[in-house]
Amino acid sequence: MTVLLACMMALGVSILIALIRVILGPTAFDRVLAVNSIGTIVIIGVVVHGFIMGRPEFVDIAILYSILNFIGTFAVLKLFSTGKLS
Repeated sequence: MTVLLACMMALGVSILIALIRVILGPTAFDRVLAVNSIGTIVIIGVVVHGFIMGRPEFVDIAILYSILNFIGTFAVLKLFSTGKLS
Protein backbone atom coordinates (compact mmCIF):
# COMPACT_ATOMS: atom_id res chain seq x y z
CA MET A 1 0.00 0.00 0.00
CA THR A 2 2.86 2.39 0.65
CA VAL A 3 4.06 1.97 -2.94
CA LEU A 4 0.62 2.95 -4.22
CA LEU A 5 0.56 5.96 -1.92
CA ALA A 6 4.02 7.10 -2.99
CA CYS A 7 3.20 6.64 -6.67
CA MET A 8 -0.10 8.49 -6.40
CA MET A 9 1.60 11.34 -4.56
CA ALA A 10 4.21 11.62 -7.31
CA LEU A 11 1.48 11.60 -9.95
CA GLY A 12 -0.41 14.26 -7.98
CA VAL A 13 2.64 16.51 -7.94
CA SER A 14 3.03 15.96 -11.68
CA ILE A 15 -0.59 16.96 -12.23
CA LEU A 16 -0.08 20.11 -10.17
CA ILE A 17 2.95 21.06 -12.26
CA ALA A 18 0.99 20.48 -15.47
CA LEU A 19 -1.93 22.48 -14.06
CA ILE A 20 0.40 25.40 -13.46
CA ARG A 21 1.40 25.11 -17.12
CA VAL A 22 -2.28 25.18 -18.11
CA ILE A 23 -2.77 28.41 -16.17
CA LEU A 24 0.47 30.15 -17.18
CA GLY A 25 0.95 28.78 -20.70
CA PRO A 26 1.80 31.62 -23.07
CA THR A 27 -0.06 30.06 -26.02
CA ALA A 28 -3.12 27.91 -26.51
CA PHE A 29 -0.95 25.09 -27.83
CA ASP A 30 1.01 25.03 -24.55
CA ARG A 31 -2.24 24.76 -22.65
CA VAL A 32 -3.51 21.93 -24.86
CA LEU A 33 -0.23 20.07 -24.39
CA ALA A 34 -0.48 20.48 -20.61
CA VAL A 35 -4.08 19.20 -20.57
CA ASN A 36 -2.97 16.23 -22.67
CA SER A 37 -0.19 15.60 -20.15
CA ILE A 38 -2.72 15.64 -17.32
CA GLY A 39 -4.78 13.06 -19.19
CA THR A 40 -1.72 10.88 -19.65
CA ILE A 41 -0.86 11.14 -15.95
CA VAL A 42 -4.41 10.10 -15.04
CA ILE A 43 -4.08 7.10 -17.36
CA ILE A 44 -0.85 6.11 -15.60
CA GLY A 45 -2.63 6.46 -12.25
CA VAL A 46 -5.47 4.18 -13.37
CA VAL A 47 -3.03 1.53 -14.60
CA VAL A 48 -0.88 1.67 -11.46
CA HIS A 49 -3.96 1.45 -9.24
CA GLY A 50 -5.23 -1.55 -11.18
CA PHE A 51 -1.83 -3.23 -11.01
CA ILE A 52 -1.42 -2.73 -7.26
CA MET A 53 -4.97 -3.87 -6.52
CA GLY A 54 -4.75 -6.89 -8.85
CA ARG A 55 -7.51 -5.68 -11.17
CA PRO A 56 -6.33 -6.19 -14.77
CA GLU A 57 -9.59 -4.82 -16.20
CA PHE A 58 -8.37 -1.33 -15.30
CA VAL A 59 -6.01 -1.59 -18.27
CA ASP A 60 -9.06 -1.72 -20.57
CA ILE A 61 -10.42 1.43 -18.95
CA ALA A 62 -7.04 3.13 -19.37
CA ILE A 63 -6.86 2.17 -23.06
CA LEU A 64 -10.32 3.61 -23.67
CA TYR A 65 -9.42 6.81 -21.83
CA SER A 66 -6.17 7.13 -23.79
CA ILE A 67 -8.06 6.83 -27.10
CA LEU A 68 -10.46 9.56 -25.98
CA ASN A 69 -7.53 11.72 -24.85
CA PHE A 70 -5.80 11.24 -28.21
CA ILE A 71 -8.87 12.05 -30.30
CA GLY A 72 -9.79 15.02 -28.13
CA THR A 73 -6.33 16.51 -28.38
CA PHE A 74 -6.29 16.27 -32.15
CA ALA A 75 -9.78 17.74 -32.38
CA VAL A 76 -8.84 20.75 -30.26
CA LEU A 77 -5.59 21.30 -32.16
CA LYS A 78 -7.42 21.13 -35.49
CA LEU A 79 -9.99 23.58 -34.19
CA PHE A 80 -7.24 26.00 -33.09
CA SER A 81 -5.26 25.71 -36.32
CA THR A 82 -8.06 25.87 -38.91
CA GLY A 83 -11.00 27.34 -37.01
CA LYS A 84 -13.29 24.42 -37.86
CA LEU A 85 -13.45 20.68 -37.24
CA SER A 86 -14.42 19.54 -40.75
